[in-house]
Amino acid sequence: MMEPFRKSFIVRWTDMDFNNHMRNTAYLDLAVEVRMMLFNERGLSMRELERMRIGPVVMRDEVEYFRELRLLETVNVTLSLAGLSSDASRMRLRNEFFREGERLVARITSTGGWLDLNARMLIRPPEKVVLLLRSLARAEDYQELPSSVS
Repeated sequence: MMEPFRKSFIVRWTDMDFNNHMRNTAYLDLAVEVRMMLFNERGLSMRELERMRIGPVVMRDEVEYFRELRLLETVNVTLSLAGLSSDASRMRLRNEFFREGERLVARITSTGGWLDLNARMLIRPPEKVVLLLRSLARAEDYQELPSSVS
């Protein structure tokens, strides 16, 4: 089975909340960061997406917390594909957060699509994007999704 895309980070001072653990929006920020790193490393830099006049858009985020992350701890964030429509116009991406020892800390499942930046509507992305999405490791609960294009 293919391994999910993975990046490591250190929990920063600016990631902390009043309760002395990582704040919820810091998890969301890291999830997006890892997605953009994946696109960039696989030949779809932000400049390339700009040139194509498309962008990923999130319609829903579901966040589950299991353990705390604290200041200066290392967190490993993975990215896998939890769902895709046949035309790749809708996707479900899964980020999982692990601290040392591979203990699951949190999970974010994001459902989104591809926005035509000129028409401001959801579209089927170019083939280069479709191939990238189909090449991702699949989550255990992967599902075929309905298209976002009518």
